[in-house]
Amino acid sequence: MTAALALGDDALVLSHRLGEWAGKAPVLEEDVALANIALDLLGQARVLLSMVGDEDELAYLREERAFRNVQLVEQPGGDFAQTMARQLYFSTYQHLLYGQLVQGDGPFAPLAGKAVKEVAYHRDHAEQWTLRLGDGTAESHSRMQCGLDALWRFTGELFQPVEGLAVDADALRENWLESVASVLERATLTVPTGPQIGAWTAGAGRQGLHTEPFGRMLAEMQHLHRSHPGATW
Repeated sequence: MTAALALGDDALVLSHRLGEWAGKAPVLEEDVALANIALDLLGQARVLLSMVGDEDELAYLREERAFRNVQLVEQPGGDFAQTMARQLYFSTYQHLLYGQLVQGDGPFAPLAGKAVKEVAYHRDHAEQWTLRLGDGTAESHSRMQCGLDALWRFTGELFQPVEGLAVDADALRENWLESVASVLERATLTVPTGPQIGAWTAGAGRQGLHTEPFGRMLAEMQHLHRSHPGATW
């Protein structure tokens, strides 16, 4: 299923990126929070990839061009503000997406029923940090705006049609933009300038074309499994 692979890869890749913060977050509480979000996403990825085939093989034995995640989730975390910008963009999208899917009777409805509750927390966590950093010191404000600006060009791809995913893409895009703009206004930040959402996209991750950082991340993620083929714990 094309849609299951796409959504599963989104969750898997972002889970790994968030896991990179283990032991490095600004405060201990954030180590725990980011680890919990990463585990939620990993759980979603396991369900979705299992709809396609063997989850371990799909995660650890595919080549880069076989992954169908959007380019947004594969971007390095950068500083903490950029990680929160990435999370704000993606969790807002994912929450709205699952909100649509849970209302239907398609194959993703059971997953969406559980995931929409998890992602509501992810979204709130990102929003609260965006408000805190945006309306904080001059330094935190600058870093948050830089993070938002740097990742904005990757957001258009979120709203490209995905085969097998029955959603109202126009409503999803409009609601996403309205929600993100509202958070940024309250955080005294500005919506990045550039091509309009949906009218332009940065890349084609859904078609297997990824940015340079993804190859390095994938090599790290798959190293242990590929080094010990067939090993069990």
